[in-house]
Amino acid sequence: MSSSTLAGEDAAVAGRIAPGQRITVRVPATSANLGPGFDSLGLALAFYDTVTVEPTDDGVFQASVTGEGAANLPTDESHLIIRTLRSTLRQAGYDAGGLRLEAENLIPHGRGMGSSAAAVVSAVLLANALLPEQERLGAGKILQICSGLEGHPDNVAPALSGQLAISWEEVGVFYSTCVPICHDIVPVVAIPSYELSTETARNLLPASVPHHVAAANSGRAALLVQALTRDPSLLRAGTEEWLHQRHRAPAMEPSAALIDALRSQGHAAVVSGAGPTVMTLAADEAEAAQVQKAIAAHLEQHDMPGSWRVLKLAVDTDGAKVEEHPRD
Repeated sequence: MSSSTLAGEDAAVAGRIAPGQRITVRVPATSANLGPGFDSLGLALAFYDTVTVEPTDDGVFQASVTGEGAANLPTDESHLIIRTLRSTLRQAGYDAGGLRLEAENLIPHGRGMGSSAAAVVSAVLLANALLPEQERLGAGKILQICSGLEGHPDNVAPALSGQLAISWEEVGVFYSTCVPICHDIVPVVAIPSYELSTETARNLLPASVPHHVAAANSGRAALLVQALTRDPSLLRAGTEEWLHQRHRAPAMEPSAALIDALRSQGHAAVVSGAGPTVMTLAADEAEAAQVQKAIAAHLEQHDMPGSWRVLKLAVDTDGAKVEEHPRD
């Protein structure tokens, strides 16, 4: 996200956020697209970044980072969460005299699990919690700000709401609805050591597709909602798609090969977001165990066992959570 997207950077500041508050937000990882739901479907995963912020009056903006990105993320006011937090405050007419931020990151960067969306959601929710109660934003406005900063709602919506989020845009306004999914479904993610930027992946997409391809894809997206909410036996068929994964395969050949291997065995494997993480939607715990064994066998066969992390996760059902710590 470029600095030019931080609307309100030069907005007039009418109020100052007083020191003494301490706010923590926990935001889930997300997997967008889920195969055919390109730029519209997103699933929240029980795998979290946790960020705590405390306003100060010393003029210092400082971040400490543990976990993912600790070695290369900035620790000064250029940190994405600090920049976005301040921008959001300024849009509301406020700023802080300083900020201390602590980030514990579990969501891997550049892997298609919504790390950028988690940072944006963290910043906007933290800013909102720091505002005086009467100035705080509603859920709809928060979705607009986060989606505008990200450029689309497919990751930020499930990060905010949990569960399955179906999102769309009408005349520049973003909307989303939260849909509970079957309790038995188990996401299994295989996270490679290599990264792939969303921009690189999106640049591989064709400018247009034939009508029959779009029609087939929309049919599978509708089937996928049925599979996720009512009939997990349809997950393999519901995750078939024709819009993006095949076009992006050359940029993530090991991931594409793993998806092909899993799908050939009857599992609902897809690219997570823009990739290169592979996510498989298992119908239940028994299938999840089969998927883990199949992944291990494939990685061993291709001499890649140490370069991937394989995690069995749960679906996050609550979305981002904000905790306001009592004043001392």
